[in-house]
Amino acid sequence: MAEQTFKDRITLAITGASGAQYGLRLLECLVAADCQVMVMISRAAQVVIATETDESLPGGTADQESYLTTRFKAQPGQIKVFGREQWMAPVASGSGAPSKMVVCPCSTSTLSAIACGASNNLIERAADVALKERRQLILVPREAPYSEIHLEHMLKLTRMGCVVIPASPGFYNRPQTIEDMIDFVVARILNQLDIEQSLLPRWGEDSLS
Repeated sequence: MAEQTFKDRITLAITGASGAQYGLRLLECLVAADCQVMVMISRAAQVVIATETDESLPGGTADQESYLTTRFKAQPGQIKVFGREQWMAPVASGSGAPSKMVVCPCSTSTLSAIACGASNNLIERAADVALKERRQLILVPREAPYSEIHLEHMLKLTRMGCVVIPASPGFYNRPQTIEDMIDFVVARILNQLDIEQSLLPRWGEDSLS
């Protein structure tokens, strides 16, 4: 049987900052856009997901993969979930990792580790691969206020070519629900990934219709 092909391959890491909804909604949209998604969910993120949402992720990566595949109606093999020390995962090497990676939400501890090249777990290693291979890396921090340390790390990573998209929804689209506010941020991420989205019109599009 021929292996399933997808339009794109994306690495998605969900870490322990508040805003788990952004990462889960992004995963849903990537699946709907026919992308294969390499997923990593930190231990802290699992706690946040259980706290902030009605989702109840199982503990093991195989069970998480099965759960997310069913939850988002993904095709077989479309969602791949990897553990924190699964060093043989494709995302751990420049020869196997997708060309695009998003950390959403990105905790400030993960931000620090990426900025310093720590690579103490698979999420940090995958981000390090993206940086060393000069590939697309998008970080979505959610913290308030930012300390000088946080800002220095964001500046350092931006100078390396990383794109920082704070989880700061706008209001010019007059959001009516929390889901509208989540979609605002997710739409900005999808735009950066050059993936078509209908969550939010691009600025000026409404005036052209």
